[in-house]
Amino acid sequence: MTPRIAYNVAKAVEAGLLVVALSIAQGCATPQPSQDLLAPTEAQMKIRSVQSRSFDVADRQVAMRGVIAALQDLGFIIERANESLGLVTAARFAEPNFYDVVGITVTVRSEGERRMMIRANAIYNNKPIEDPKVYQNFFATLERSLFIAKE
Repeated sequence: MTPRIAYNVAKAVEAGLLVVALSIAQGCATPQPSQDLLAPTEAQMKIRSVQSRSFDVADRQVAMRGVIAALQDLGFIIERANESLGLVTAARFAEPNFYDVVGITVTVRSEGERRMMIRANAIYNNKPIEDPKVYQNFFATLERSLFIAKE
């Protein structure tokens, strides 16, 4: 191999290594998040309205007990209940395939003097449930549970 060919081969290898190094460095660059990353979308606002209901209950403790009773009536096992945060989490196996899991998180917060806002957020096998009928069923059960608690 002549010195000129060896020199050209060395330069080509050097250029190739430089391209590989730049490609690796560019691949490691952190992508910049868009500015509207945490901005609510129209779909999120719609599902939130389906997941939330306001009830005429003045006492948070009564509302929490009603939520727990409703979840138990629906076959859920209560995993956590934190009254100071107004948070209840529960899960159950889904029918007919008892290897599927339904999880739910319910938050209770006061909305004025004599009302509580209750929001349920359910997942099925780690995917959000967006069907309004599911939430209507939960709130109908909760309404019955709160009615019984008032008596």
